[in-house]
Amino acid sequence: MRSLDIAGTGMQAQQTNVEVISNNIANMTTTGFKRRRAEFQDLIYQNLRRVGSNSSDTGTLVPSGAQVGLGVKTAAIYRINEQGNLQQTSNTLDLAIQGNGYFQVTLPTGETAYTRDGTFALAADGTIVTADGYTVQPGLQIPPAATGVTINQSGQVQVTLQGQLAPQTVGQLQLAVFPNEAGLEAQGDNLFLQTTASGAPVAGNPATQGFGTMMQGFIETSNVNIVSEITNLITAQRAYEMNSKVITSSDEMLSTLTNLR
Repeated sequence: MRSLDIAGTGMQAQQTNVEVISNNIANMTTTGFKRRRAEFQDLIYQNLRRVGSNSSDTGTLVPSGAQVGLGVKTAAIYRINEQGNLQQTSNTLDLAIQGNGYFQVTLPTGETAYTRDGTFALAADGTIVTADGYTVQPGLQIPPAATGVTINQSGQVQVTLQGQLAPQTVGQLQLAVFPNEAGLEAQGDNLFLQTTASGAPVAGNPATQGFGTMMQGFIETSNVNIVSEITNLITAQRAYEMNSKVITSSDEMLSTLTNLR
């Protein structure tokens, strides 16, 4: 009885759907988090009567045929790169990206990772780093004698030194954009890695064509919409229940066969 296996694939698909939704809800307060959406495809079909086959010796054709589907499968889990809200923190080294782009971070392995999480801090030597201590490229250092740090919308980092009126520029932060952001591989810790699907990154200064602007003293919140997620969760739960009902009905039909006298 195919319905048992078909309903089983439906339950597995909705379980995946609920897992994606639960991850979205769990990260509703994660800085720079982008919500995910599960996409599904139908499985292959069995032909009980092939469409277009000859139905007689005179050449008449079967107009529609008879195909039975074998269920559903997970095709992809997309990341929705919609801009999150900007939340003011008034923290000097908190940075938010308004528009396209990712901060570039050097991992301990030497690889470059990418993130929208701009909750930065200073290392012991004054280098701007992430919450995990990874260096934010290009590895700018703030002098110990600096009394103030200003990062403008173009990513230019300026410091005010004691006894000096004019600010001093210490470097330039850049952003990276990708031909296909959905192709980035999530690593956890709000970090992504380049893949062949994402394409090669293009680096550039913020506030130039194709790049977003930097906002000092702000962070980008998660773009999870809790109302939509709860609605999707209820829908997935009902779909799961309906597939389980199919299994129950199929089992009752098999019981009827085994009880024939």
